[in-house]
Amino acid sequence: MASNSQRLLSLDILRGITVAGMILVNNGWGESFEMLGHSEWNGMTPCDLVFPFFLFIMGISCYLSLVKSEFKPTPQVIRRIVKRTVLLFAIGLFINWFDHAIEGDLLCFGHLRIWAVMQRIALCYGIVSLFALFCNHKYTLHTIAALLVVYTAILVLGNGYSENASENILAQVDLKLFGYDHLYHKSAVDPEGLVGTISSVAHVLLGFYCGMLIRKRETIEQNIIALFVVGAIGVIGGYLLSYGLPLNKRIWSPSYVLMTCGLASLLQALLMYIIDIQQKSGWTTFFHVFGVNALALYVSSELLAILLNNIGVSTVVYNAIHSVIPVLKWTSLAYAVYFVLLNFAIGYVLYRKKIYIKL
Repeated sequence: MASNSQRLLSLDILRGITVAGMILVNNGWGESFEMLGHSEWNGMTPCDLVFPFFLFIMGISCYLSLVKSEFKPTPQVIRRIVKRTVLLFAIGLFINWFDHAIEGDLLCFGHLRIWAVMQRIALCYGIVSLFALFCNHKYTLHTIAALLVVYTAILVLGNGYSENASENILAQVDLKLFGYDHLYHKSAVDPEGLVGTISSVAHVLLGFYCGMLIRKRETIEQNIIALFVVGAIGVIGGYLLSYGLPLNKRIWSPSYVLMTCGLASLLQALLMYIIDIQQKSGWTTFFHVFGVNALALYVSSELLAILLNNIGVSTVVYNAIHSVIPVLKWTSLAYAVYFVLLNFAIGYVLYRKKIYIKL
């Protein structure tokens, strides 16, 4: 049986690929390639894979982390979960605040966006961790199915696919609970809004279920087969479901959950085969740097992007690249790659000093 370190390496590499991808697609300037942008509504681009991959990995990590305490809901474990949930949510609010504050709007609380990536990560982590402690794990698949059925009913009965915010239940719930000024305004619904958390929790639970499969199998070969089966079922199921419930990241549709979890599971199986069986890990350092400090580097990338943009550095760098690469789409990609490498440099310093920041 392969060692835990081997298993964690392949998971860290997938996490690193995902975080590097998140930073890449979030920081293309100007006219980007379509594949590096989110789908405007229905559909799915490669860009739409990075965040769901991270949530899937978080589900695996939740299982592998909490199994160490045998899922016993001790006060210490519960405090740690609550503390981390609150911290992640607060960091998300801080990023949103910093975006306003750096422009001089320090008291932006009347129009501060409540939701964002870190806030969804926080809620999903907290809910799934509590499920892990207080619920029977044999009902994990039942819970996933129930959540997706409930969310499907909400979408169907509440016009969840409507691009008209005035009739879309997802938009209306956020509007009535939090107010227009605290929401995302670039699409019909806030893509990290409250109701969409239902399917996102199911998403993380699918990762949790895969973590359970990984832990209970005796060999890496068995893990690969199990993940491949889950991945194939997810991709096929998501594809078939998309005929009635189209793939849609903005509302985190059930078909999107199945498809993206399936693809993430298949990629994890492939990485296990390459890294753990073939022992081909010489190429992994770049992604390992991102993987071991994933959330810290994501947060620093968001803050750094806001800072560099505000003080004009981003414009100077972009124009310098554009003077060498005249095609705008390639200029945008080159800038995004530069920004990934900049964050890699920060992460590499931490990596060499063996500093692992756990948010």
